[in-house]
Amino acid sequence: MSSLQKTAKRPHLPVMPNEVIQAFNECLCPLFIDGTTGAGGHSKLILENHPEIKEYIAIDQDTFALQIAKANLAPWEPKITFVHNNFKNISKILSNVKTAPTGILLDLGVSSMQLDTDSRGFSFSRDGPLDMRMDTSQPLTAEEIINTWSEESLGYIFREYGEEKRWKVAVRTIITARKESPIKTTKALADVLSPHFKWNPKKGINPLTLIFQGLRIAVNGELEILEKALLDCIAALAPGGRLAVITFHSLEDRIVKNFFRYSADDKESSFGLSGLFLPKEPTVVLITRKPLAPTPEEIDINPRARSAKLRIVEKLGNVK
Repeated sequence: MSSLQKTAKRPHLPVMPNEVIQAFNECLCPLFIDGTTGAGGHSKLILENHPEIKEYIAIDQDTFALQIAKANLAPWEPKITFVHNNFKNISKILSNVKTAPTGILLDLGVSSMQLDTDSRGFSFSRDGPLDMRMDTSQPLTAEEIINTWSEESLGYIFREYGEEKRWKVAVRTIITARKESPIKTTKALADVLSPHFKWNPKKGINPLTLIFQGLRIAVNGELEILEKALLDCIAALAPGGRLAVITFHSLEDRIVKNFFRYSADDKESSFGLSGLFLPKEPTVVLITRKPLAPTPEEIDINPRARSAKLRIVEKLGNVK
């Protein structure tokens, strides 16, 4: 049995399924966009609940994920266009599409099947190459970052992207270890760091989780593309259409929260002009003023959902 078949047979639970369905309950969706299709869990829910969909564009930068999604979404194949791309390019992807979408979903972060596949190198609890590329056609890997990037650059990754308080220890440890021999696998990196980062589950997240998070964000340029992608998604939506975004850590959620609030505000700060606020046209209305979170029952079934947050906005009418 191939690795694709093995992975396809494992259950892939879409996060916050009921909340995602409810996010688009009030929308008629002749065209729907899933910018992060993954194994197709959310797509299946949307397609089941919106028989009016005439065209469904399923985007993912991971070709492995798209193969699984094609199998899982086979009953709706005539409606679906599968696109190997990054949602940051949504404007280009939709350039030849005449209908504006009334629903767009972004489920950010790393997927369960990426974490569960040793060869992808996303998890320190599995032994695989230090890869971490969501799009394996891209050249930059975590191995290159760990073994060639400067002390200053590694510090920035662990401090800003990983939000690890002891980032200096991580950097010094890696710099010392790589002088002896290159660090090529997830296990090798975990073995280098573990003696310096003892984890007490009662005191929060495992530091290795934060360090690996920082590496993954750097490899895939996740934060740099997010705000532009949000802007392009709002621009692409039809008036009355909705954008729903699921985040998994505070860095992503802060970007989404601030962008949505700014887009919904009718005033713009004129910092430096005596504290005055200038009027501006809002482009969206907030459907969720506070993010939705998984229920305790869902977390029991799917522990990886515990940090998820869902925010939803609706595009105002006559906004271009």
